Parts: sequence; structure tokens; C-alpha cells
Amino acid sequence: MKMNGAQAVLESLKKEGVEVVFGYPGGAVLTLYDAVYKNKFPHILTRHEQGAVHAADGYARATGKVGVVFATSGPGATNLVTGIMTAMMDSVPLVCITGQVGNPYIGKDSFQEADVSGITTPITKHNYLVKKAAELPRVLKEAFYIARTGRPGPVVIDVAKDVFDTEIDYKYPEQVALKGYKGENPGKDSEIEKVAEALRKARKPLIFTGGGVNISDTTPKLRAIVERLGVPTVSTLLGIGTIPADAEGFLGMAGMHGSYGANMAIQGCDLLLCIGMRFSDRVTGKVSAFAPHAKIVHFEIDPAEVNKNVEVDLRVSGDLRWSLEHLQAKLDTLPDDFRGRFRPWLEEAKGKAAEHPFGYREAGETIKPGALIEKVSELCSRDTIAVTDVGQHQMWAAQFFKVYEPRHFLTSGGAGTMGYGLPAAMGAKLACPDAPVVLFTGDGSIMMNCQEFATIADNDIDIKVIVVHNSILGMVAQWQRLFYNHHYSQSELKGKTDFVKLAEAMGVRGARLTKKEELDTLLPRLLAEKGPLLIDVIVPEDEDVIPMVPGGKRLDQMVLGGGE
Repeated sequence: MKMNGAQAVLESLKKEGVEVVFGYPGGAVLTLYDAVYKNKFPHILTRHEQGAVHAADGYARATGKVGVVFATSGPGATNLVTGIMTAMMDSVPLVCITGQVGNPYIGKDSFQEADVSGITTPITKHNYLVKKAAELPRVLKEAFYIARTGRPGPVVIDVAKDVFDTEIDYKYPEQVALKGYKGENPGKDSEIEKVAEALRKARKPLIFTGGGVNISDTTPKLRAIVERLGVPTVSTLLGIGTIPADAEGFLGMAGMHGSYGANMAIQGCDLLLCIGMRFSDRVTGKVSAFAPHAKIVHFEIDPAEVNKNVEVDLRVSGDLRWSLEHLQAKLDTLPDDFRGRFRPWLEEAKGKAAEHPFGYREAGETIKPGALIEKVSELCSRDTIAVTDVGQHQMWAAQFFKVYEPRHFLTSGGAGTMGYGLPAAMGAKLACPDAPVVLFTGDGSIMMNCQEFATIADNDIDIKVIVVHNSILGMVAQWQRLFYNHHYSQSELKGKTDFVKLAEAMGVRGARLTKKEELDTLLPRLLAEKGPLLIDVIVPEDEDVIPMVPGGKRLDQMVLGGGE
């Protein structure tokens, strides 16, 4: 079949099941966008390339499908860098197709030329520079395969401008053959047997679930294992939703701003089954004192992550789709009364958690962030997708918003990218149009990609944006209070920006809450409205995210608040 390179790109996207592309046109991709026009290919025009890549990220996290982005050469491509890094840190499958200057102009510092392959090599799973049109079908097939298999991640395809114009005999490959890379990752039965033996000997086992469970869509298997064992569970930030918030023995998120119950369970267990998580520094606290009494088991697809941050006693290599199924089969051979042996430990862990639940202190008519998010959670249905930006509001959302399903809590974990939330929420809503989507953001984060309110309005994307407005860079200020003698150096946001007017100027209605009583009188009505809406909520500027494990401290050395 004869077609030019641009048409070959779109035809390949169709064969990969791509439903929508996010992007922004420019000179190097004009032929590609002409093909989008002629083919009526579904495309969302964001107002900034960073908005496009975060939207594709939100789309991918909400569905498990590969998110796709188009951008032009030079600054168009480099504007994707933050979003690519965000996806790489959290193992999100993306294919980013960027334009490059034409072949005759590469390497000559031509107008809008940048070494996109060189720039993105450290932050991609793989990347390509395509200089021959005949290579396009193979490259696209490989890119999607690499992005979605194994430990997922972003792939960049940088395409010389003249490649889009060149005619080829198009045939899409049926198979992928890559030297040194296999997308399937089975493990060893012997490793599963060692875990089963460790469970037979344990008295206080704890399951620690991470983002890999969401990524691999193995939540049903994990929940079956938890039910079979009857043990307490904790999660990382990206593991939220893998265990229902109301499940017996779920102690919440662990780590720096995790729950008292979760952190104490980690420090008190004798067997820690870590499933699809990578021992981030925000999770472990002082590494040498992490889970001091436990035999640690690491279920992990990426060999590079094993023993990187925490030395483990047992490893289970391979895809969770393989390992959890085999572990479940092993557990089915255990005696029926096996579950009961862990009941005393389950009750002990629940009792510890009840000693210091997440909370906040009421203060007159002011709206406390915890009270706000708790109320939003009560008003939302169980299938609501919560998205966050990064900062204090992110941690409050993780603490107080109840999540019951996988892929229903979307946030930038490893990268901690402010500005992620608004476009990611947009992508999530386009991916899951029947699910309510609520974004928790701050008055710092929202300004970083606020231009996407125009995209939301123009496409009538129904998301509710809740700005936790404390007139300061909350997490920065919290550290400045605690460790820098209250020196609020360049962290105060006491400007004149009116977020309600800002949103309305771009076509999104806005409202403002200033009194506690409005959480009951006004908030329910606002959340029930149809269409996109910004809700600017004024909260105290000196509210800390508590509990907190200070840097270098053990997980059980938590600042609990109130002088504790």
C-alpha cells in the first residue's frame, strides 16, 4: 500500500488501537498534521506541549493503554522533557512522536533543531531518530511493544521532517524481534516456593503493595492473596487503590507522610512481602533501620531495582502477572485453618492504627485541608478518579481521600512534578468519560499549567478542580518552618491572582469557599454540577502535613502533631 510517512504514522497508530493523540503542531510536523486533518484522526490540541504529555500520561495511567503525543522540533520537543521524565519515574507507557528538521539540515544548528535523542536518552526506556521513511512501520511497532511490555515506560520517536513527506510501500510488521529485549518476564518456581515457606514460618506477615500492581493490572490476584492470608496491608503512594480503602486490615499509605499504623506495622512485622514497589527514599525512612525484624521479600520485574535501595532476603523476579498467580496457587494448597494463625497480628496492627488515625484540628470558621478532602471523598462515588498535583495537597489527598479501585488515584510519584495535575485529569476524563474525575491542586501547582483550562473548556471536559489555596508553597514552607527558622524565602504566594476569574477567562466556571459551613452548604451542590468547574478553597497557610518522618529518621520516629 502506497502512502507517505505521515499517513504511515497514523495507520500504525490505528493498528495499535490508539484512540486519541494529544499534541501541538509546528513546522516540522505540518505534513503529519495535514494527515490528521485529512483522516479526521482524533486529536486534542492542548495549549502547551507539557500539557499534552501530562494528558497522555493521565490517559495511560487511567487505562493501562499507551498514551501518545505529537510535538514539533526544537522547543516543541524539549517542552515534553518534564512529562517524559515524570512518566519514566513512574513506569508509564508513552509514545512521543516529535518532528526533527529535515535530513539535509540535521547537525547544522538549523532553525528549531535540538538533539532530541541525546536529550531524552536518560529519561526514556528507548528512543529513535528516524531518517529513512521505510523504517517508520518497524520503528512504530517496536516503540509500542517496548513502551507497554516489561516494566513500561516512555519511548521517543524523533522523525526528520522530510520523512513525513516521503512515499513508501507501507506494510505493518506482525512481529517484533529485538536483540537483548524480551517483553515477557516469567520467573522461577523455586522463588515462589521460598516465599510460601517463609509464610509458613511467619507470625507477623505484612503485604506492602506498590504501583507495579496498578501497572500490571494484578489487583484481583493481590486481593485474593490478601483474603486468603488474612494479613494487614499497606501501600506506597502509587499503590493507593490496589487495596480498597475500607478493606479490613488496610492501614493506608506508608512512608514520610504515611499513617502511624502503616509505619508501625512495617517496623513490627517479621515478614514483609513487597509487591511491585521500589523502596523509594520517601517510603523507607532511615534505610538501615527499615523493617528491622522482618525477612524482606521483593516481587520485582526490573532486576536493577532489586537490592538497589534496600537489601532483601528473598527476591521473586518477573512480571507480577506470573508471580502473583503462582503464589496464589501455592497458597491454595495450604490448610483451610492457615488464615486464622495471623488473626492476632491483624488485630494488633489494627489496634496500633486506631491509636493515631489521620486527623486535623478544627479552628473556628476556617476550612482545614483535611476536612475539605474528607468531605469531597464523602460526596464522591466509589468510582471517582482522584488526580493530584504535587505538594501538601497531594499528601492530604493520599491521607483523606478514600480510593477503592486500581488506577483511580493518579499522581506524580518519583518525579514530584508540579503542574502535572490539570492536564493529567483531562487525560483521565477523556480515557474514562463515565467516571467522575476530581483534581486536588494547590495555588502553586495550578499556575504551572493553568493554560489547559482553555483546552478543558473548548472540549467540555467535565472535571472538578479543587484548589487548596493557602497562599504559600505549602510543602516548601513546611520545611522552612521546621528546618529553616521560618524563613519563607520566595515561597509566599500573596499575589493578586484570582483563580475564579482566571478559570472563567478561559471558559471554565469558578466558585470560592471561605467558611467551614460551606463544606456542607455549598460544596455538595458544586460537585453535583455538570461540566468543568474550579473550586477555590481558602485554607490556613500554616497547616502542616502530619504525621511526618523527618529526613534520616526511622519510620517509627514520627512527628504526630500536638507535641507527640
